[in-house]
Amino acid sequence: MAPSPLLVRPPALASPPLSPRRCPSALVAAASVRTAPAPTARAPFSRHRTKCRFAASDAREDFSSTPIDIVADVKTEKIVVLGGSGFVGSAICKAAVSKGIEVVSLSRSGRPSYSDPWVDQVNWLAGDVFYARWDEVLVGATAVVSTLGGFGNEEQMKRINGEANVIAVDAAKQYGVPKFILISVHDYNLPSFLLTSGYFTGKRKAESEVLSKYPASGVVLRPGFIYGKRKVNGFEIPLDAIGQPLEKLLSSVENFTKPLSSLPASDLVLAPPVSVDDVAYAVINGIVDDSFFGVFTIEQIKEAAANVRV
Repeated sequence: MAPSPLLVRPPALASPPLSPRRCPSALVAAASVRTAPAPTARAPFSRHRTKCRFAASDAREDFSSTPIDIVADVKTEKIVVLGGSGFVGSAICKAAVSKGIEVVSLSRSGRPSYSDPWVDQVNWLAGDVFYARWDEVLVGATAVVSTLGGFGNEEQMKRINGEANVIAVDAAKQYGVPKFILISVHDYNLPSFLLTSGYFTGKRKAESEVLSKYPASGVVLRPGFIYGKRKVNGFEIPLDAIGQPLEKLLSSVENFTKPLSSLPASDLVLAPPVSVDDVAYAVINGIVDDSFFGVFTIEQIKEAAANVRV
């Protein structure tokens, strides 16, 4: 019997080498992805860093076995504003909402009586700092902003300006909140014996607590007279009608008045007022900029606000 003919199949032509490709959208959808949890707040200040690594040497046209490694680091902001329904606090809440930051306000009055569009975007909590359930208030917070302060007799001012803020700082530190921002007060170049009132001693005690517990991330803002449209019991008090012209006047004569600034109590007259919006945007700068910490004067508050407004 004659041997069967041997059938030989010609060798397959080698596929031409493939050049490295960028990650196509279809690939990303099908790939195994490692990512941080999805952000809960809107993302103007979210930070994303994505890496895409492709193994081009063994690539196939169908990409079925192509390993893809995508790493995304996402940082979102959530702040708790103490006294958020007040004059300065509400301006901070409004500015934060406009920048896509999640906002929780804790104040004794809770939700304000007026209804502007941004108000619905804030989580309003009614409560007292001295009796707050911090484990619930501070959950997920990346910063606490305190506007707590007020006038009264000596004991009341020490309690409101000092003790209340100290309690808040300690609670924020205990529950791992990375930043604390305190709205304090300019010292007006007053003699030391005039700074012994409960108002100033309370504020300085609060400042000391912030700077000691948050040496590399604590922010203390020291504005002077703060002006803006203040709403009280349904009425609007136009503090800007006084503050804005005065601010412009003092700024225009600053070169002439600067030599007088060394005189005791001179800043009672010469310290320029500050817009409540400038204070609010300086707070936003402190929230989003990790290099922004320490004690900030009136002029530095305005500069910080300008950085965020741009």
